[in-house]
This record gives sequence, C-alpha cells and structure tokens, in this order.
Amino acid sequence: MINLDNKCSHFKTIWLSDIHLGTKGCQAEKLLDFLYEYSCDKLYLVGDIIDGWRLSQNFYWPQSHSNIVRRLLSFSKQGTEIIFITGNHDEFLRSFSPLNLGNIKILDEDVHNAEDGREILIIHGDEYDVVTKYSRWLAVLGSIGYEILMTFNRLWNALRKILGYKNYWSLSAFVKHKVKSAVNFISDFEETLALACKKKGYQGVISGHIHHAEIRKIQGIDYMNCGDWVESCTALVENEDGIIEIIQYGELTNKNILDIANKVA
Repeated sequence: MINLDNKCSHFKTIWLSDIHLGTKGCQAEKLLDFLYEYSCDKLYLVGDIIDGWRLSQNFYWPQSHSNIVRRLLSFSKQGTEIIFITGNHDEFLRSFSPLNLGNIKILDEDVHNAEDGREILIIHGDEYDVVTKYSRWLAVLGSIGYEILMTFNRLWNALRKILGYKNYWSLSAFVKHKVKSAVNFISDFEETLALACKKKGYQGVISGHIHHAEIRKIQGIDYMNCGDWVESCTALVENEDGIIEIIQYGELTNKNILDIANKVA
C-alpha cells in the first residue's frame, strides 16, 4: 500500500471501480478530491461506476456526481485514455460495447500490458459471482440491503462526529470481516476469478465488484482488486516502473477495520 506521505501525483495507470454514482452512499466529494490530486496516462473505470439499478428505482443525482463526470471528461480532453469496463450495476452500457469515443472506450473487458511483460485481464468480475449471474433477484435484494447498511453508516458516522470521533467506521466492512459467510464469499470469488484468469493464459487480473481492495498471489496469478468509493475509497495505481499498488484514500484503512473488529470480538 502506498504511503500517502511520500506520494507522487502522476501515475502511468489508475484503476477505479464501484463508484456507484446515483446513490447516496457514493463518496463523490472524496473522489473529486482524488481526481484533482492525481493524474495518469491511462484511467480504467472497472465497472459499477453508475448505479443503474438504484437510478431505475429512485432517481438521485446531486451536483457532486455531475462534477465527477465533468472531471473525467476533462481528463479525456487533456489526453488521458479512459477505458470504461462495464459492470452489473451499469450493465445497460453492455449493449453499446465495444464503443470507441476518441479517448474514451467502453468495453466489457480489456487486457493491460504491464512493463514486465505480464498480460493482465481487466474485468469487473460479476460474471464470476454465482449470485449475480444466476439469481438476479437475490442480487437486487442484496443491493437494497447494502443500501440500508450504508444509510445506517451515514447516520452512525454523523453521530460519531458529534461525539468527537474523526475516523469513518463502516458497518458493512465490519460485517465482511466478521461474518464467516461473507469472508468465504470474498475468498471464493477471488479464487474463482484467479483460476479463470489462469485458464485464459493471463498472468494477472484486476477486478472490482466485491468492494474489497486486495493484491495477492493466488495459484501463481497476480490477483488485484480496486476496492470501492462507497466505503474504503481505494484505487490501484501503476507507477512508471510498472509496480501496481493500492492507494487507501479513505480515513480508515482496512487494517483499522480489522483492528476494530478484533477489539469488538
């Protein structure tokens, strides 16, 4: 993970996923700060950037979300190549894929060539989530439940601020690290995606979908996940040497979340 005290401001590549524009849980202000603080030659948007599921049920689009779109368009105008990988929440774009709009491309998946010769598959990952793939009604129900958790998070953290606590505490992240079924789901997803990547002949994979930033070796495959901009505010970045790392832009790191979970247990 990058030490933000010794950071650079320009990267070769940045990967962002699960922004969920169109929902109240989206941390658009933090993302906008991030997009003004960092720049890159290539920007991957790895799915669930716009939450079409929630927008179709209850339209919500504040100015801060429009500001994100405007900033991304500014990146494109300044020469940054933007590759939009479709996800399950913005699956309405899959009917247009592949689409080339100058510096902006819409694709279902892509292959990134790393400096060391690795071919890295870029994919949102919902295709390897059996719940999303085979039980859409259950996935939608889960999305609603997640939105309820995020509403609780906002109320709880507003109360924490009043009481003088500065750090953001995420109930959903706590649940992910404490409930065995949630931990198993994340592990199974990562293993399945790495195995699929290996069968396709790639050396690495970058995905989103499960809102859990990670970089680790699985069966010889470099598995990397962008995380999200609802809870953890994380991104993957590639420096000029080709090294890919996690930027933790939120106030609370995954380690802090685990520490809190262990103290409560």
